[in-house]
This record gives sequence, C-alpha cells and structure tokens, in this order.
Amino acid sequence: MERIKCIITRRVIICEVIAFSAIILLLWLDEILDIPHVLLGAEKTPVNLTESVFESILIIMVAGVVVYFTLRLLHEIRVLGGILPVCISCKKIRSKEGEWVPFEIYVKNRSEAEFSHSICPECTEKLYPEYCDQKK
Repeated sequence: MERIKCIITRRVIICEVIAFSAIILLLWLDEILDIPHVLLGAEKTPVNLTESVFESILIIMVAGVVVYFTLRLLHEIRVLGGILPVCISCKKIRSKEGEWVPFEIYVKNRSEAEFSHSICPECTEKLYPEYCDQKK
C-alpha cells in the first residue's frame, strides 16, 4: 500500500512540475516571439529579459509552495485498501503481522476515523424485543 501511495505522490508532483514548466515556457515564448503580435496583430512589444526572469522566479516560488503543500496533503491522506481477512464470527481483522484485531481498533490505527457505538433497528428487535413492543 505504501508503494502505491509513493507512486501516486510521484505522479502528482511530476504533473505539477510539468504544468509549472509549461507556464514558464509559454512566458518565454511570449517574450521572444511576441505571441499577441504574431497571432492577433497587436502592437509589437520590445523584449524585456529582466521582466521575464523576474516573472519566472515568481512562478518557481509559487510552484515550490504548491508542491510543498501538495506533499503535506498527500502525506496526510491515509487509505485503507486491498483485501482484509475478516473473521466471520467476531468480525476481527487479521493484520499483516498475523494478529487478530477488533475492527474498530484496526480502522482507528490506520485512519482518522473515530467510532461511536449504537444499535440498529434489526438488532434492537432481536436483542431487546421488549423495547420494540412498547414503541408499537
């Protein structure tokens, strides 16, 4: 599971780097080729390398912040996946270590989920029929 998470993280970061690189490339193509002049017939503007370098540095700084927060968010994501061996009687889950762990503890240790216990209407009827008759 950890391997899959690393692969997904790597792909997301690669996509972000490609996107920011494309923005910088477009910025420089516009500066050198004057795209509005060529495509739209706008007034020709002079090449300003200082401005392009400054804009590129700003884009790289923004990219750094975006990649940093993406890595933090992806690190926080916890996903349960795969096949979980569950006891058909007590509903405990067998861990990788071969231990049989109660469902609530297994999920709580591997996610941000919290549990609250209750009883469904079907179980109430089975276990406490005397309370169901009073309601009817």
